[in-house]
Amino acid sequence: MESSTTPQISALRKTPLNALHRRLGAKMVNFGGWDMPVEYPPSGGLITEHKAVRGSVGVFDVSHMGDIRIRSGKRPGGALEAVQHITMNDASKLAIGQAQYSAILYPDGTFVDDVIVHRLGEDDFLLVINAGTREKDINWVRENTKGFDRVVEELSDAYTQLAIQGPRAAEVVQKLTDVDLSGIKNYWFTHGTVCGLKNTLIARTGYTGEDGFEIYVPSDVATSERTWNQVIEAGRGFGIVPCGLGARNTLRLESKMALYGHEISDKINVWEAGLDRYCKMEKGDFIGRPALERAKAAGLTRTLVGIEMIDRGIARDEYCCCNEAGERIGVVTSGSPSPTLGKNIALAYVPPAYSALGMILYVEIRGQKYKARVVATPFYKRQKKAAAPQAR
Repeated sequence: MESSTTPQISALRKTPLNALHRRLGAKMVNFGGWDMPVEYPPSGGLITEHKAVRGSVGVFDVSHMGDIRIRSGKRPGGALEAVQHITMNDASKLAIGQAQYSAILYPDGTFVDDVIVHRLGEDDFLLVINAGTREKDINWVRENTKGFDRVVEELSDAYTQLAIQGPRAAEVVQKLTDVDLSGIKNYWFTHGTVCGLKNTLIARTGYTGEDGFEIYVPSDVATSERTWNQVIEAGRGFGIVPCGLGARNTLRLESKMALYGHEISDKINVWEAGLDRYCKMEKGDFIGRPALERAKAAGLTRTLVGIEMIDRGIARDEYCCCNEAGERIGVVTSGSPSPTLGKNIALAYVPPAYSALGMILYVEIRGQKYKARVVATPFYKRQKKAAAPQAR
């Protein structure tokens, strides 16, 4: 997700749950052109929300995310060919009912956006895209799949998307559905009845580093609010709280999950972002592949690392990193106090020579140097139960 140019307040988009968030006393902010809750002070605010997801369960309104369906036209296989052409992962490896993390790339190997690709059918795919890049993504997909026998549909406004996240998420959602959730593995999905709504998409995905589910229900206000309230009621015994974008950001940062406009952008390539494992060069040609081959041969000039502050100071987004001599060597992409670890952490791009674990570097904060060290990432990794799936 990226922050776009701030529009006038009157132009802000609203999810179907906007009025409910305001009734709950949420603090609302402009996020990529959307009027979204950043935290809910009446229920404790960001740190309470973050800890609820790490320790039990929380629910997020993520209806600002976009959805693109790509299905075949008259000739079977056209949709798969189109998806393979515009994304870097190998969609041919997906079974029906399986999803994968991937990205849409520019010809120079940088990011149009990162996406989740769901295989709905043999020749039927759903791409979940970020809120601030909706129009750009949709236009890119339409334009760059014209040569394939496919049908592209934008379904972004058809769904209200709720993310129920945390170690007790499965227990909460199980109370609301006739589907046996234990049969859904990490990055798999199914359709079933949820809150009395038939044919609801239920995906074991998320953006917190915890187990969790994302459900897609009709986007009318009445249905959306009724579903939200039923989720809250089902989770009451588990201490469920509504969660905003603030906790969503600190949770994903602890788990080293990329945020568009920060760790990935149209200025950063796949190798620099450290997303090699999702880029399947062996699958054949796709947009950006030739440039990535050249970039790999040339070698990295910068790489993404995790840093932990040693001195008392918070490394914020876009702060400069420097060496002991004070020379600027890199930039912080995301930084925040970690509610789980009780430390100030950040992600930053630095030259490979400064990327070794334990390396000391400095973050420039208000003109002063604050010492930090390079540490292993993700900063936080949940303890999995035996055979339990892990969420994105």
